[in-house]
Amino acid sequence: MCFSECEVFSFESGALAFQGLVRMMATMERRRSSEAEELELGSGGDSEEEMEDSSEDEQENEAEIQRLEEQLSISAYDYNCHVDLIKLLRQEGELEKLRSARQKMSELFPLTEELWLDWLKDEIRMAEEASDREKVYELFEKAIKDYICPEIWLEYAQYSIGGIGQQGGIERARGIFDRALTAVGLHMTKGVAIWEAFREFENAILGTLQPSAGSILTSDQQEMVNAQLDRIHTLFTRQLGVPLLDMETTYAEYKEWADELPDEPVTQLYKKALQQMGKRKPYEENLLVADPPKLAEYQAYIDFEMKDGDPARIQIIFERALSENCLVPDLWARFTLYLDRQLKIKDLVLSAHERAVRNCPWIVGLWKRYLLALERHKAEHKIITETFEKALNAGFIQATDYVELWQAFLDYLRRRVNFSQDSSQELEELRSAFSRGVDYLKQDIEQRFGESGDPSCTILQNWARIEARLSKNMQKARELWDRIMTKGNATYANMWLEYYNLERAHGDPQHCRKALHRAVQCTTDYPEHVCDVLLAFERVEGSLEDWDLAVEKTETRLNRVNEQRAKAAAKEALLTKQEEEKNMQRKKDRSEKKAAKKVQKQALPGDKRKADEEEWGTQIDQPSKKSRAGELEEAEEEDMSTECGLFGRKNNTKILETPALQKQKAVAATRNKVLHDNSKDDLTVFVSNLSYSMPNPEERLKAIFENFGQIADIRPVYSNRGLFRGYCYVEFEEEKAATDALRLDRQELEGRPMFVSPCVDKAKNPEFKVFKYSTSLEKHKVFISGLPFSCTKEELEEICKEHGNLKEIRLVTNRSGKPKGLAYAEYENEAQASQAVLKMDGQVVKDHTISVAISNPPQRKQTSKVETSRSSGSLLPRQVYGARGKGRTQLALIPRALQRLPVSEANTENGTLRDQDGNSKGDSSIMEETKKMTNADFAKMLLRK
Repeated sequence: MCFSECEVFSFESGALAFQGLVRMMATMERRRSSEAEELELGSGGDSEEEMEDSSEDEQENEAEIQRLEEQLSISAYDYNCHVDLIKLLRQEGELEKLRSARQKMSELFPLTEELWLDWLKDEIRMAEEASDREKVYELFEKAIKDYICPEIWLEYAQYSIGGIGQQGGIERARGIFDRALTAVGLHMTKGVAIWEAFREFENAILGTLQPSAGSILTSDQQEMVNAQLDRIHTLFTRQLGVPLLDMETTYAEYKEWADELPDEPVTQLYKKALQQMGKRKPYEENLLVADPPKLAEYQAYIDFEMKDGDPARIQIIFERALSENCLVPDLWARFTLYLDRQLKIKDLVLSAHERAVRNCPWIVGLWKRYLLALERHKAEHKIITETFEKALNAGFIQATDYVELWQAFLDYLRRRVNFSQDSSQELEELRSAFSRGVDYLKQDIEQRFGESGDPSCTILQNWARIEARLSKNMQKARELWDRIMTKGNATYANMWLEYYNLERAHGDPQHCRKALHRAVQCTTDYPEHVCDVLLAFERVEGSLEDWDLAVEKTETRLNRVNEQRAKAAAKEALLTKQEEEKNMQRKKDRSEKKAAKKVQKQALPGDKRKADEEEWGTQIDQPSKKSRAGELEEAEEEDMSTECGLFGRKNNTKILETPALQKQKAVAATRNKVLHDNSKDDLTVFVSNLSYSMPNPEERLKAIFENFGQIADIRPVYSNRGLFRGYCYVEFEEEKAATDALRLDRQELEGRPMFVSPCVDKAKNPEFKVFKYSTSLEKHKVFISGLPFSCTKEELEEICKEHGNLKEIRLVTNRSGKPKGLAYAEYENEAQASQAVLKMDGQVVKDHTISVAISNPPQRKQTSKVETSRSSGSLLPRQVYGARGKGRTQLALIPRALQRLPVSEANTENGTLRDQDGNSKGDSSIMEETKKMTNADFAKMLLRK
């Protein structure tokens, strides 16, 4: 039995006490709000220093607020800028500006649970009049539409309790509680709080109905008490039928409240709910231990609920998943598709579609489904049009998305037209929309993406079909097809045949014949097929003159096509023949070179150089080449052992020196040998990738590095000929200066990136690598490819800074400093980087279409280690090949007789080498095998037959 607030508060014993309690709670809440505001503003007894500091902070905050407002005026969709502005305004107590900033952000984005709760609490503190309370109610209604949040619903219900003293307040609060149970009452972990709050509310009302001591209730009063008891009993029964965590406690509370054993139906509902909770408990536990955003766990949970088939539980698990994965378009698409096909409840379906496009506005598929849902549920034409206009401004990432959107909207407009009438407002609106769509794609989209996204003119084709089939206006259809052909489609047979079929169905034979004749002349991809169609048409429709003309035109066209193909084939054959002749000449040259080398090998070592000199006609004396295993000249072996760890062998062969070589050696002799002291590695940096032609490297590098500290020595590395090798050592007086100098790594010098790295002995640390950039996923950084080589850092910075605050722009170059067309842009946070990807991907920069993605470099390949022989006497490194394997000219310069088989670990025990028979070898046998041989010994072995 229902009762009004006046009837409830007519009982002096309980009602007045409950009403006084409500007023006291409201007074205490206002007092706490006033105290909090006073604490925020600060007391008037602060010292002068504190007041000065506060004044400076206020000035800084005001400047920052002004900067954020200017930034939002430029880029209204900067999410983080909105959040920072709201935070500062709330800190400064600018209530009106704060309210305005929150309203602007809520119009563009769905707000998070934290933002809504802060906003609601601020408005509740400021609400004093009845009209203010209504505004808070309206704000709550907006908050519950963004996401399904149990905390917001609980706050909403508790706030409504404060208004039960007003007319209709109790029923309003009860209605809000009922809606909260419908929305989040099935939430297995957080829904129980709503149920308990609702029962406490109803118990409080029951307390107002209890009689005072010694008084007796009338029959009407007893009926109201019984009705209230029924409400509480119903709440218990409903809650016990829902699978929630800690159901056992609720069941115990119900038995204590009822003061008797529950009925059999209630017990059965409770047991069934316990079984359902047991089935879902593993999924809840997986969500509890998983890391956000828990998408895989939610997907598994959704699959389970879809098989179970309970619509309410399917909806609540979707809502829970979307609250933590609001930027996953596939999840929104799956949810809205389920609502469209299964529930089909207008308010629920349209609300889900609206939230989907607000969270993922860049997905055209969500907008198309939203338009269809609005039409399906008979929304007003004005609302559908406004939704379409919002979609046009959503900022899709490719031109074809806009074509799909226009097609969806034009389909809707076509379904509104009654084509039985010759003319109507809907038909004119459809034609106007077709015209606007074509112009929009031609102007706006081509300017933005460099293409219309509709090369086949599908929108114009649909327009022509509608005019021909539905409006019976073939003249308009022919004009549209003329526009289609002038857009570069006249050379394709399928386009002519599409037009011919339209004329065949709705036109006349004369225009069909004219279209096929033009197709025969213009088609370049399948001319035979078009000719066959023309002849087949004349067999059915044409006269003898028409047939003769068609045969003549088709034969002439096909003969011309065959001639063109023959010329192309002859040209291709000629090119193939020329390529084969070039290949034969290359093979011949290679065979001649091999024969010449074979003759040289058969000559004596002393005669080889003489043969070379006679062949070239001049005497060119060079140092002898060493093996390709990485040996350097003898003069550099000791100096560069720290960097390359190679072992060379001195060549005792005497070489005749020319005057030019003697001059080069004289220059080299004036250079000091680079002797590096390993004990000073902490004070030294290694500088490489310098230009070989750099004049006076010492002076040039000193001018660059002296800004970091006093320099002790600069040691460039020169070859034996006195040429600068492009790298050097820079030694400082202090370790801090060497550390600071590393900041110059990859700075451009004479058009090349200069590499500055710590000085590390790679012989002792072979795995040491210097790579200053991360090789893992960086969500705040974007990778840009496809840039023109002429694009500068400043130009790219102008493009990127429109989408957020940049921290760094880095153009990727090769070792010579030439750009690779790649770049990295680092933003302050992940949201700005994501916004940059959405806006910049597919953008055209200097006629180049760039690709933009979140930076996620591939894992760097681990280079294989150089393994040395296990025997103590061997110093030869094991061969390590490059990425392409062993090259054709990568010859082993060690005679086979000296090459030793690898020793397996099974034959080595405690440092003693054993042969295949298991016999140990002594030190003498090992020394005999590793005995060094002279050049004369090698010559004897090579010439021995």
